[in-house]
Amino acid sequence: MKNWLLALALLVFVRIPAVRAQDTPPAPDGRQHSLQDELLQQMAGRWKLSGTIRAKNVEHSVEAQWVLNHQFLQVHEKDAATPPAYEAIVTIAYDNVSERYVAHWIDVTGGRASETLGYGARSGDQIEFVFEYPDGPFHTTFRRIPDKKQWQWQMRTKNDAGKWVEFANLTLTAAGGQ
Repeated sequence: MKNWLLALALLVFVRIPAVRAQDTPPAPDGRQHSLQDELLQQMAGRWKLSGTIRAKNVEHSVEAQWVLNHQFLQVHEKDAATPPAYEAIVTIAYDNVSERYVAHWIDVTGGRASETLGYGARSGDQIEFVFEYPDGPFHTTFRRIPDKKQWQWQMRTKNDAGKWVEFANLTLTAAGGQ
């Protein structure tokens, strides 16, 4: 019993060295640990989002930055109203094994919707994500418009009749001389 307590006390007081990035083993697929995605790199920065959600005009701010060893692009979207009526944090990554993008959309609607991941495929300057929510499928497309230095976010859902309808049509324009 005394040996066990001594071992426990040593564990508490011994400083365990932090793991450094160079000490981490390579990813199972042998690729670099950081996500090097030239399309998503173009979304990093500050943006003004404007357009329609459910046929209502909206203005939001968006800030996108790389986090967690450049593995995820974290997109923070916030309604411009005070207090904000909507806020979301979206993390986007690429899964080398399944060769697809993964998005986790967390917002003020709560935990039920946030349990669903979106899976995306890139085609040219766009990534289309498919979310299979409990109440039905939802598609979100992020499209880069290079000549305008903008992004277009289009979101579609199925209505009660099973037909695809527009949920949102949004444009991101660089904020603050990006």
